[in-house]
Amino acid sequence: MGATLYEPINVYKPLALNIGIVDGPFEYLTVAGIRLPLPFTTRMTVICLANGDLFLHSPIAFNEKLAAELRALGTVRHLVSPNQFHYAHIGEWAKAFPDAIAWASPGARQRARARHVDVNFTKDLDSHPPEEWCRDIDQTLIPGGIFKEFAFFHEPSRTLVLTDTIINLELDKITQPWRAFTKLSGMYYPHGQIFFGMRLPLQLQKKKAETAIKKIQAWRPERIVLSHGRCFDENADEVIRRIFK
Repeated sequence: MGATLYEPINVYKPLALNIGIVDGPFEYLTVAGIRLPLPFTTRMTVICLANGDLFLHSPIAFNEKLAAELRALGTVRHLVSPNQFHYAHIGEWAKAFPDAIAWASPGARQRARARHVDVNFTKDLDSHPPEEWCRDIDQTLIPGGIFKEFAFFHEPSRTLVLTDTIINLELDKITQPWRAFTKLSGMYYPHGQIFFGMRLPLQLQKKKAETAIKKIQAWRPERIVLSHGRCFDENADEVIRRIFK
C-alpha cells in the first residue's frame, strides 16, 4: 500500500519528563473476519508514575527489546485499554509482566471473548481515576456509542492522551484510495478532526459530551498525543477549541 511507519518503531521516545511514546508496527482493520488492505500505524503512550510504576496506554504488539528498555524506566504495572478497540496486545504484555494490572474499558471484555483474544482483564476503568494513578493522571469518559473512550491527562507534563477521538493522519503516509477518503473526512494533518464514527453519537449524547469536553478544556493541556496520525506538540488549547467547537 505504500504507507509509511513512524520510524523508529518499538523504541521509547520521550516527550517530557516521565512521559513518552512508542510507535509500533502496522495493524490492519478487519471487518467480518476479512482483513482490509488498509494498514494503520499504532502508538503506545508510556507514563512513569511518581512511585516508579509504568502506565502503558494502548499497548502495541509485544517486543522483547522494548520490554527491556521499559524495565529500565520503571515497573510495568498498568496495561490500559482506553476503548474496546485498543486491547488486543494487553495479553502479550501481561504474560511478560504477570504482576501488571490489565484495565478494561467498557465493552473490551466482551469484544475480546467474541474474538477469542487471550487476555484476562483484572480491573475496570471508571470515569474517575483510580487510587493507583490519581496523583499523576486524571481521566474522563468521552461518549461516542460503541466508540466511546477514556481521555487521560498527565498533569505533571500537561499532556492530553487520546486514542481515536481525534484522528490527524498525514496524507503523504497514505496511498489511494484511502488518501482521498481521509481528505473527505477532514481527519488529516494539520487540521485533524473527531473520528467520523463518533460524531453522531456525540450529538445524540450532547450533555455527556459537553461535560467531558469541559473537563478536557479545564485541564488546559499543552500537547495532545494521538494513537493515529501526527500528535499536536503545541497550541493544544487552540486545537481543542477548534475541534470541539
